[in-house]
Amino acid sequence: MGNRKKDCNQQYHLFLFVALIIFWVIIAINPVDRGLWFAENILFLLFVPILIFTYKKFQFSSLSYTLMFIFLILQTIGSKYGYSNVPFIFDSVRNHYDRVVHFLFGVVFYLPLYELITKKLKIKGIWSHVFVFTILFSCKGIYELLEWGYVMVTKGSSGSIAFLGAQGDEWDAQKDMLLGGIGALISGIIVKYKYDRKNIR
Repeated sequence: MGNRKKDCNQQYHLFLFVALIIFWVIIAINPVDRGLWFAENILFLLFVPILIFTYKKFQFSSLSYTLMFIFLILQTIGSKYGYSNVPFIFDSVRNHYDRVVHFLFGVVFYLPLYELITKKLKIKGIWSHVFVFTILFSCKGIYELLEWGYVMVTKGSSGSIAFLGAQGDEWDAQKDMLLGGIGALISGIIVKYKYDRKNIR
């Protein structure tokens, strides 16, 4: 029974991977700006191979892979149009698609990182949640610095400005970090009270 469940999980993980690659290839055919598309996909091109090459040593739960799949799909859509131009507008002043994705970063990656820390590093209890939240919030800060660095290196070209996605908001980086932190906090509360001491595979 255990092997059958494991085989089913692996087949599901393979399905997610194939679906993601097919979607990514379709999006990559004709993006709005090829330079912007490449910049937005650097982390994608690093992250997905890491998941593949480490799969035999450590497998996340199917829920974690599903969450990461959803996030990467949203990120891929953002790379096609540029986050500021995705057809996802709540008002006429600002496109909030990037805000949603920054929030979901904290929501989505809390569980996978929690699994990694508790199962691989054997950190348990409240400290596991402290570590996860700290790492995720730090990642948000590092990413905002990388965005700023990219703009400096490219000398503020139109593509790099689109990559930054501030849309004229001088507090954009801080708001992105805050949203990521809120997402992680919400996800952390759910994980703490719903998944602690349970087998979530």
